Amino acid sequence: MGRGKVELKRIENKINRQVTFSKRRNGLLKKAYELSVLCDAEVALIIFSSRGKLYEFGSVGTSKTLERYQRCCYASQDSNITNHEAQSWYQEMSMLKAKVESLQRSQRHFLGEDLGPLSVKELQQLERQLESALSQARQRKTQIMLDQIEELRKKERHLGEINKQLRNKLEAEGATTFRAIQGSWASDAVAASNAFSMQPSQSSSMDLEPTLQIGYHQFVPLEAAMPRNPGGENNFMLGWAL
Repeated sequence: MGRGKVELKRIENKINRQVTFSKRRNGLLKKAYELSVLCDAEVALIIFSSRGKLYEFGSVGTSKTLERYQRCCYASQDSNITNHEAQSWYQEMSMLKAKVESLQRSQRHFLGEDLGPLSVKELQQLERQLESALSQARQRKTQIMLDQIEELRKKERHLGEINKQLRNKLEAEGATTFRAIQGSWASDAVAASNAFSMQPSQSSSMDLEPTLQIGYHQFVPLEAAMPRNPGGENNFMLGWAL
């Protein structure tokens, strides 16, 4: 007569629970050893009792088996991550490709190309887009021109200030030079007046009656220069050389 089926539930009796743990633990360790020997398998078994006591078995060492297990799990996780990333990149590439094609089609429409497949509603929408773009371009052009005009005005004011400073400087230098020349003229006039006052005065007859002299002769009174002959006639004027 065989043993009946054991109900799998926690054994309430502490002694029976401890006896069952010891028997089944030893049987499990024996089965792990047999599996590793018979099948040439790498087996690692770790058991913690209810009191926290450790029981372990490793055909090649528990730590080595655990390291191999971690490498295997990490490699599987890395493979899954790589596959997920590749799938994400493929989806993103497909989206970008579709977006590029849409932008290229819109660019051709803006240039007036490939308008045949468009409906009236799409053509009206394209017309509104072109008008909006044209309005924005004009506003930007006007703003740039206003900025350039303002910049030119600033440069004009700056150059005007520089010109004013140079004019004031030139006027100041000219006034200084004119005062120096005027002072030189005044000193020359004073020296000339002093020199004129020191010259001897000539007779009033000489100043009022200028005479013309040809050649060099000594002044002779008129009566002495023209002697009379006994006959009462003049021969020639003395002091003249013909």
